[in-house]
Amino acid sequence: MSPVLAGVLQLLALVVALGLAYRPLGDYMAGVYSSKKHLRVEKWIYRAIGANPDTEMRWPAYLRGVLAFSAVSVLFLYLLQRLQGSLPGSLGFSSIDPDQAFNTAASFVANTNWQSYYGEQAMGHVVQTGGLAVQNFVSASVGIAVAVALVRGFARSRTGELGNFWSDLVRGTIRILLPIAVIAALVLVACGAIQNFSGIHGVGQFMGGSQQWNGGAVASQEAIKELGTNGGGYFNANSAHPFENPNGFSNLLEIFLILVIPFSLTRTFGRMVGSLKQGYAILAAMGIIWLGFTALMMWTEFAHHGPAFDIAGGAMEGKETRFGVGGSSIFAVATTLTSTGAVNSFHSSFTGLGGGIAMLGMQLGEIAPGGTGSGLYGMLIMAIIAVFIAGLMVGRTPEYLGKKIGTREIKLAACYILITPALVLCFTAAAMALPTPVHSMTNSGAHGFSEILYAYTSGANNNGSAFAGLNADTQWFNTTIGLAMLLGRFLPMVFVLALAGSLAEQRPVPATVGTLGTHKPLFSGLLVGTIMIVAGLTYFPALALGPLAEGLAS
Repeated sequence: MSPVLAGVLQLLALVVALGLAYRPLGDYMAGVYSSKKHLRVEKWIYRAIGANPDTEMRWPAYLRGVLAFSAVSVLFLYLLQRLQGSLPGSLGFSSIDPDQAFNTAASFVANTNWQSYYGEQAMGHVVQTGGLAVQNFVSASVGIAVAVALVRGFARSRTGELGNFWSDLVRGTIRILLPIAVIAALVLVACGAIQNFSGIHGVGQFMGGSQQWNGGAVASQEAIKELGTNGGGYFNANSAHPFENPNGFSNLLEIFLILVIPFSLTRTFGRMVGSLKQGYAILAAMGIIWLGFTALMMWTEFAHHGPAFDIAGGAMEGKETRFGVGGSSIFAVATTLTSTGAVNSFHSSFTGLGGGIAMLGMQLGEIAPGGTGSGLYGMLIMAIIAVFIAGLMVGRTPEYLGKKIGTREIKLAACYILITPALVLCFTAAAMALPTPVHSMTNSGAHGFSEILYAYTSGANNNGSAFAGLNADTQWFNTTIGLAMLLGRFLPMVFVLALAGSLAEQRPVPATVGTLGTHKPLFSGLLVGTIMIVAGLTYFPALALGPLAEGLAS
């Protein structure tokens, strides 16, 4: 079987699996967030934290819950790392330095999972399982909760109430993420991923020196790492490591886990607003972008540029032979079009245009299908922008799902789409202008610039994948990328929840013959065009200096 055909068959199998899971999972999640009943274990948690799950919150109270919980999480994870040297199960590792501890705490709480350290050489079992793995669950649940609050803003009228953050947080963790992660972890163990709490042990001589490995609860962390679109690996090689991703089947399973919740949330959205067609329109826009990017990535990586590429069947540099060009390309697009950041190959070794495709996927805002929750609310923000543009073209007040998009709503949407590019471009400019940060670049010229642009794009968009080649374990990068991750995660949430509150207060507007049909293919096309134009105009100059210059020169 040719490598190209193998890649296409993997893509088809993935599409079929996602299609089979779409309806039952989407409907189930809608039921979770619409139910009035609480499980017994949930009631215990509410008592422990002193929360009343039946109290409805307006958007400022909902936001305070998000920020307070996240602030406590950052502090807890920071202290856990700083005290690691004194904790049992540390495997003899010392405490983490302050700048790196801050970066890692910000990273995992922000659902970014950017790692400027070697996991198997820095973090013991307590930090990995009691700190990082826990944040993999709750940070993903926070994202879904914010998305659900925005959906309630569209679904409700003449009220500013968006639900209860603590109830949404607990339900997302207990009823959605935990059971799926348990099943996925068992499958990964069956595939060959490790799951233990063993210490460090040698595996004999290798290339003239000894080699050591440490065990860990890898399969369980790998499952939620992908399912929650987190991305932080137990080992430095991430999902290219055979202990995390043993074979081609586990590779396809991990891609499925990355995509299944973000895609299925569009049905949850349609179910909760009372129109499944609205969910299908959003799904279509996500699917067009995802399939288009996957096809482009596979084309750039399979394109033959000489005898070495002919023999290898494509650009195999930096890719695992277990997965090949096809499996690596599909994984790269899935992880950069969501906020996952897991890698099974080194994006720095992709072709110049291939690396640019991965970077552009993050710069779109990671909305096709995006992260758990963040992809849906990002896409709904872009839908509001698309409706606004359509309204300008016909001279009509824009409406979406029976809600008028007025001055307040469009200002909030505009702030949402501007904050992340501002963070990326300002931090990148500062790093290139100052004398010290550029010393961390392994390469010069366009590729070196791409390393820094990719790092801040990954951080501010809460992706977490690295281009490789950049030494990010410095005080400058640990601090600035940490700030980019926190600001890139929580400032957009402020605008999303404020927009949700504004929409929930409105009276529904009845549809007329002049109302734009936002459930039709025409709107899906308009939405895709709006996304590509907004991202293209924003980032094109920076992309022209990096991956485009490198790709055209090769």
